[in-house]
Amino acid sequence: MEYKALGNSDLKLSPIGIGAWAIGGGGWAFSWSDQDDEISIRSIHAALDAGMNWIDTAAVYGLGHSEEIVAEAIKTYPGTKPYVFTKCERAWTSDRQIIKVLKRDSILRECEESLRRLQVDTIDLYQIHWPEPDEDIEEGWGSLVELQRQGKVRWIGVSNFNASQMKRAAAIAPITSLQPPYSMIRRDVESETLPYVHANGIGVIAYSPMGSGMLTGSMTRERVANLPSDDWRTRSAFFQEPLLSRNLKIAEKVTQIAARVGRSPGEVAIGWVLKNPAVTAAIAGIRSPEQVAGIAGALEYRLDTDAATELDMFLSALDSKAT
Repeated sequence: MEYKALGNSDLKLSPIGIGAWAIGGGGWAFSWSDQDDEISIRSIHAALDAGMNWIDTAAVYGLGHSEEIVAEAIKTYPGTKPYVFTKCERAWTSDRQIIKVLKRDSILRECEESLRRLQVDTIDLYQIHWPEPDEDIEEGWGSLVELQRQGKVRWIGVSNFNASQMKRAAAIAPITSLQPPYSMIRRDVESETLPYVHANGIGVIAYSPMGSGMLTGSMTRERVANLPSDDWRTRSAFFQEPLLSRNLKIAEKVTQIAARVGRSPGEVAIGWVLKNPAVTAAIAGIRSPEQVAGIAGALEYRLDTDAATELDMFLSALDSKAT
């Protein structure tokens, strides 16, 4: 397996890491519906056994619950401990309403709470979850720099920032990494964002490389229609028309190629993301050991030139028809 350095850091990442959004469980605005905590812990252990060496979570996932489950999984894992990444900026009120805040006092408090839930002295990578409110980006980024100087976080990064927002942060202190959404169904970062980070030595850990489950080979129109009412995807434009039909066509193509090359559709989808030279690694969201088994091959599988070209041509043709 090839490990890559993340940006300017000393972190050496496996090609895919553990995404802990869904294991936050239900009961909050952006849940994937209910989740069994014991299955979550077994899933994390299975992913670590497969060779993944990092976990990405966030304070807001389950309103603290994901971080607590990550801590329990790491504490009970007998092998080498993984790097732990988490995020700030999405806080919540006493009545569980999510708020967007980049003020210094909030971020310093959020970091202390994440350290407590994760049961660690230092967070390996601390990230601003969203650049909101935009006018507070400088204050928020300066707060992460302060935490880094205090030794509470080792490296600092951003998530969902565009190029101009990263330029503002970089004027204060170097950015270790960007975490953008990137998959065959969501390619908008290709035009400006990925070229900017690639030119400036900023690492990229892409999230949702399988399109939030769309490209796993198990998504159908019927399954989309029957998603639990508290699954955030029921409100996502990517799971509604007119994008739904387009995305199911992409999923069908991915499944065809996967069958031909002897890989799972998820592994092909992740392989397509990893072929971009700007991408350091990709986040694979997991909810069960079976899901881990279905994508673990992406740790070593690399999409061959013919398959990559076929997918790119298919995507281009699909987009040209849409316009």
